[in-house]
Amino acid sequence: MRTNIIDFAPVILVSIASLLLLLQANWRWSIIALSLQYIAVFWMVLSVWPVGLAAVKLVTGWMAGAVLGASITGEEGLRISFKEIFQELRFRFVLGLLIILFVFLISPRINNLLPIPNPFLIGGGVLIGMGLLQIGLTKEPLRVVLGLLTFLSGFEVYYAFIERSVMVAGFLSIITLGIALMGAYLLNLQNKGISE
Repeated sequence: MRTNIIDFAPVILVSIASLLLLLQANWRWSIIALSLQYIAVFWMVLSVWPVGLAAVKLVTGWMAGAVLGASITGEEGLRISFKEIFQELRFRFVLGLLIILFVFLISPRINNLLPIPNPFLIGGGVLIGMGLLQIGLTKEPLRVVLGLLTFLSGFEVYYAFIERSVMVAGFLSIITLGIALMGAYLLNLQNKGISE
């Protein structure tokens, strides 16, 4: 299957947004990176699904970001001390680049197994890998929820190319919003624990 150079634009956007999501200590910038990530997911899914159905992914992702952003009070959210920030950022950056490189290297082999064009296979793989990395590196509720949403959006990209079901798209949207609501609940519990 022949791919255009424009097909790699959402892959680049996904890579940048997921790296920002992995590195960012400010919760506002993390929500912005999440919204950019869902724009790239929309762009990738748009090549397979109709605009209305692909827009469901975009709107659901933005709603999840809005729910998470509304549940954070003040400057709470992602807390990293200044001493640890440079060491942790370097470590996270190197791991993120390794995930992206790994996905680029194994995508030709996975392309033999899954009927997905290579750029979108790379985009979904980057999202899944970065989501797992985000989940594995932290115990902060916001970062864990952002990692779960990133992982799920990578799965949604793969699944969009395999199955074009409206009902499954609805279920995945419900799961995305459920994860965001669970994250909002955990953030509220964390904020109550801090204030007491």
